[in-house]
Amino acid sequence: MKKLNFETSGLIPVVVQEEKSCEVLMLGYTNRQALQLTLKTGYVYFWSRKRKKIWLKGESSGNKLRVKNIFTDCDRDTLLIKADLIGSAACHRGYKSCFMEKIY
Repeated sequence: MKKLNFETSGLIPVVVQEEKSCEVLMLGYTNRQALQLTLKTGYVYFWSRKRKKIWLKGESSGNKLRVKNIFTDCDRDTLLIKADLIGSAACHRGYKSCFMEKIY
């Protein structure tokens, strides 16, 4: 994999999109270790900024994200992961997508 720009924080944002529907499911952050776990296992891992630890999406809910493709943007400081949603909700509040609240 070509070099990614993790900036000074050591984190980069990750947009997760459902592969089949193209619906944006969530936004999270990854560090090098979480990304390595994602690449190794084929399931999405994130870095929790709140809990200060790596977590497997769905480790408690069972709603996991199976990686289909990973893309980087032109600046190599953001990732887009196209994934299959295993379960019914990507959002911790039980919604399929974290982006369910329209404000405009």
